[in-house]
Amino acid sequence: MAPADELRNDPAAIDVTRPDTPKGWVSRLLKGMAVGVGAILPGLSGGVLAVIFKLYDPMIRFLANLRRNFVKNVLFFTPVGIGMMLGIVGFSVVVEAAFGRYAAQFTCLFIGFVIGTFPSLYRQAGKRGRSTKDLVIMGLAALAIFALMYIGGDSQLLQVEPSVPVWFGSGALIGLGVIVPGMSPSNFLIYFGLYDKMATGIKNFDMGTIIPLALGLIVCVMLLAKAAAWAFDRYYSGMYHFILGMVIGSSVAIFPTVVFPAFAPAGLAASGLSLGGSIAFAAALLVVGVVASYLFSKVEDRYSDQREAIEAAGKDN
Repeated sequence: MAPADELRNDPAAIDVTRPDTPKGWVSRLLKGMAVGVGAILPGLSGGVLAVIFKLYDPMIRFLANLRRNFVKNVLFFTPVGIGMMLGIVGFSVVVEAAFGRYAAQFTCLFIGFVIGTFPSLYRQAGKRGRSTKDLVIMGLAALAIFALMYIGGDSQLLQVEPSVPVWFGSGALIGLGVIVPGMSPSNFLIYFGLYDKMATGIKNFDMGTIIPLALGLIVCVMLLAKAAAWAFDRYYSGMYHFILGMVIGSSVAIFPTVVFPAFAPAGLAASGLSLGGSIAFAAALLVVGVVASYLFSKVEDRYSDQREAIEAAGKDN
């Protein structure tokens, strides 16, 4: 069944043609802010949050056919877009403060987000069945990404310097994280040393950073949203396990390439912490990230179960 057909048969789907209300507008603004934070928060995914808030389905339907209900769709997604911008800018202030002396420790917080949400994402990946082939795809994807990041840890080729093309590509990665639920491209931005620079540029309203980021995000969403919907519709399990493999591999590789060097003498001198204090701080933030994201994923699972119950009831009727 095509994605658009699934939406038409989904009793829980949002109808953008319904009359809007001030409460609905504010609600979509707040949801957009959450999606914006998820788009740049390592370990989380703007796409996952869009699914939770029931924004993903109407977005895919809109992008699959831009001419259908164009004005009503634009009006519907305007507060979402404003909210996303506010979420990204607001969270960038937090990121700039965090990625100072204690970059490795706060990276552990973000990796905790990955660990905590993985059980939920793994469950989501198997909703249409899970075969040995899917597990092999996940394992190979994880190994490939880990090898790329670990082997290139000291390579100057992977020490990317900010530029307009680089920020355009970074924006495209963020856009991919919005349209592909479960993918957190910020892990890659951390590894390439771009994440804190991106946050600083956004916070300072540096147009040399913001404009190519925005263009990359828009181009990626416009070009790949329909393809992503098609791929997930036909190869759901394989796609999800491939994405999970990338998340696992990139997250694990961050430890030897980003976190562990902070425990070396040079890293300790930069942070002003002792070895024991540095490790304890990192471990504490890791635990906080795991617990927070696990609790969040439980809420997500409850929402998903409720939505499936509504769909089942609609089919019975």
